[in-house]
Amino acid sequence: MPTIKLDRIDRRILAEIQRDSSISNLDLAEKVGLSPSPCARRVRQLQEAGIIDRQVTLLDQEALGLPLTIYVQVSLTNQATGILENFERQIRGFDEVMECALITGSDADYLLKVVMPDMAYYEHFLLKKLNQIDGVASIRTSFSLRRVVLRTELPLGHLQ
Repeated sequence: MPTIKLDRIDRRILAEIQRDSSISNLDLAEKVGLSPSPCARRVRQLQEAGIIDRQVTLLDQEALGLPLTIYVQVSLTNQATGILENFERQIRGFDEVMECALITGSDADYLLKVVMPDMAYYEHFLLKKLNQIDGVASIRTSFSLRRVVLRTELPLGHLQ
């Protein structure tokens, strides 16, 4: 739950900057119906409250030669704290890993989303990186055939 009360203007600010984080404060203020100073102050408050975590630029995965999106389920030998911590520490160092989540409801312990330029690169990643982590018991791989939905904006409708 947010630590500050979000009103209609805050929600509009969040929606606009999720769509385009490079929007100028002047344009943002105009879109949400504020003057520039109060708009900048609200953005700063949202940042200080931790609601705005960071602002990024999204790159085109395929244009950069990374056409493969692969979902990898990793099962560990067990879920001892040391094994989990070691896996998470090592996986954070792999730039190819876009997301890693400790999961439940599956035979796997972790679900990874990785991007790769080709199958040869994935083979190297699998054999020389992922399989080398102590505690990895099994790996199951699913290849994305086609992206149906890709969103970066969080839904804000529940804040109404």
